[in-house]
Amino acid sequence: MDRAGIADLLRSRRERLDPGEVGLPAGHRRRTPGLRRDEVAGLAAISTDYYARLEQRRGPHPSPAVLSALARALRMTADERDHLYHLAGQSPPPRHSVGAHISPGVLYLLDRLDDTPAFVIDDLSRVVLQNRMSKLVSGDRERLTGRERSHVWRWFTDPVARDNVPQEDRESHSRVFVADLRATVGRRGADPEVAELLRGLLAASDEFAALWAEHQVAVRRSDEKRLLHPEVGLLDLLCEHLTSGVDGSTLVLLHPRPGTDCREKLDLLAVVGTQRLG
Repeated sequence: MDRAGIADLLRSRRERLDPGEVGLPAGHRRRTPGLRRDEVAGLAAISTDYYARLEQRRGPHPSPAVLSALARALRMTADERDHLYHLAGQSPPPRHSVGAHISPGVLYLLDRLDDTPAFVIDDLSRVVLQNRMSKLVSGDRERLTGRERSHVWRWFTDPVARDNVPQEDRESHSRVFVADLRATVGRRGADPEVAELLRGLLAASDEFAALWAEHQVAVRRSDEKRLLHPEVGLLDLLCEHLTSGVDGSTLVLLHPRPGTDCREKLDLLAVVGTQRLG
């Protein structure tokens, strides 16, 4: 582990960031450029003391989860993230993994989509990051772990996963999930995590197995989604899927279907969510 290299990399990336780039107030009494140590620690969900020790070249060996959180908090590029892992004496995670690195540009966009539900998934339908509106619409999926983080796994193995989708829309959702997964298997069939998910779904769900046998394949690039929300009722949404050609991650944007009352319901949900948090 190269403690000096880690310290220099963290400090340089912290000092180059403007508070506004990460959704923090600029303030009027900043004596040094960039973010403060406590701000980086807060963004990475670690203690200020832990982060300070890393910059002081006396920190413990950071775990992969901490490295991923620091790279995201400091808006590192994918190459910078990989370099951080190498300095820590660890192999960077695969670019398609659930911990897939999110580019600074996507993080910037998520920070500023105040009224639009948006989230990032990998190509196994595992949520990597959600913005506030996405959590208000669909719940906090970042807290899920293991297979449960994959929405396609939950869709076919947990009936609760379908509760917020109208009954008449569920068959279409099932077919879309299976066809999209078929495309992923075609690209990454030799990957053990892909093979493990596929084996689990075939064993756990007769519905999935029957649809899989039809051999339909289609990458999701746009979609329609109607969701039953317990506080504002039916949300009629259109989905845009913007997929990275580098790591396979997809930014999903949900926007109201024109001619419906969905925009008003999202605005109401934003207010209700604020009051709940308060």
